[in-house]
Amino acid sequence: MTHKYTERCIRKRRLYKGRAIDFCVDTVALSSGLQTQREYLSHPGAVAVVPLLDPVKHPDPRILLVRQYRYPVQNLTLEIPAGKLDEHERPGSCVRRELEEETGYKARRITPMISYWPTPAFATEILHIYLAQGLVGGRYNPDEDELIHPEILRLRPLLQMIRAGRIRDSKTIIGLLYFVQWRRRT
Repeated sequence: MTHKYTERCIRKRRLYKGRAIDFCVDTVALSSGLQTQREYLSHPGAVAVVPLLDPVKHPDPRILLVRQYRYPVQNLTLEIPAGKLDEHERPGSCVRRELEEETGYKARRITPMISYWPTPAFATEILHIYLAQGLVGGRYNPDEDELIHPEILRLRPLLQMIRAGRIRDSKTIIGLLYFVQWRRRT
């Protein structure tokens, strides 16, 4: 039996294939019989990580972030390290790779925290956020087209920056706020 809220794909159409995302327009049939189009970005998924330089229970732990310019919003942002999954790559492997590439650190322990859809209305992306502990020096090696700079800040000022609207990146906000709740439970 078909649920009354499902949509059935009649025709798939990819308008553009990019390096990171594809632009698609599918024709779908609604359970009411109406046909319509769904425009969306097809994305392979991504990971993000909250890298701790202090123990979880430290009252104001240091967190490793990256500062980078984001062209779509025409702004310099402060974000937790993150990156797109390569084809057939597992999130756990991807998060270790991205952490080292973007920050120059490796983690002795990686713990999954939360996975979510950043924009399910128009994208297939799922984002997996991890906690990294036991950081040790590795090899800083950002992608050729990434102009990023690692920065270390304490949790309390980061939370104040979120409240003041100075951090507006969703994965960073969710990752840091989830970490605060997660460590209360541990």
